[in-house]
Amino acid sequence: MTPKDAVDATSATPGAEDPRLPDTPDTVAVFTDLNCSFAHVAVHRLHETRKRLGLEGQLWFDFRAFPLELFNREVNARPGVDSEISVLGAVEPEAGWRLWQGPDWTYPVTTLPALEAVHAAKAQGWHTSEQLDRALRRAFWAQGRCISLRHVILDVAERTGVVDVTALADALDTGSARAAVMDQYRAASDGRVNCSPHVFLHDGTNSANPGVQAHWVNGDFGIGSPVIDKDRGPEVCEELLIHAAGLR
Repeated sequence: MTPKDAVDATSATPGAEDPRLPDTPDTVAVFTDLNCSFAHVAVHRLHETRKRLGLEGQLWFDFRAFPLELFNREVNARPGVDSEISVLGAVEPEAGWRLWQGPDWTYPVTTLPALEAVHAAKAQGWHTSEQLDRALRRAFWAQGRCISLRHVILDVAERTGVVDVTALADALDTGSARAAVMDQYRAASDGRVNCSPHVFLHDGTNSANPGVQAHWVNGDFGIGSPVIDKDRGPEVCEELLIHAAGLR
């Protein structure tokens, strides 16, 4: 969820040139990593809340990279991820979960190629990028697929039915989205984005890990287990999207 040396995020400044904020009022910026369980919960809730509020096609999600492997300078460890599944799988079961069933050596070592794919898909439209992001999350969390691999990313993209896979493959092969992903990482650095997930609206309104407060017991990530202290996630997601809709 958070880089090991994270500090509280600074407040976004409405009207200032702030790379964390979405470019337009009808867009919601969501900084996440694809192998972050708290982000999987939040992204599922944002999609379902937008649908329930009748805001599909009116508000768009701009998924931005918060690569934990760069912040922490190591792989997002499987023991920590597994311990989170046992807790968060019960918090939001419809998001889709299962423990990793493959050998350890098939576990994703990086999410950077998949994060690049999500950004590259924005060239095909917000809807396309959103669907690829959600499909990659489900591929990892619910289907146990190694989303580090090029052919897996492209297969997931093809199965969405909305991604131009040839164009996406070209973007991956030329690295056309790489600089943007690194720019997003730099924009999130130095405590400016608190964790994965962190949501920002056009006017500077923002929420880190929307509505969810947690702590770890019996050791930190990878050793102990998370405990959910408070969960107002559905209400906070609704408040954020209603507020975003009023900015348009």
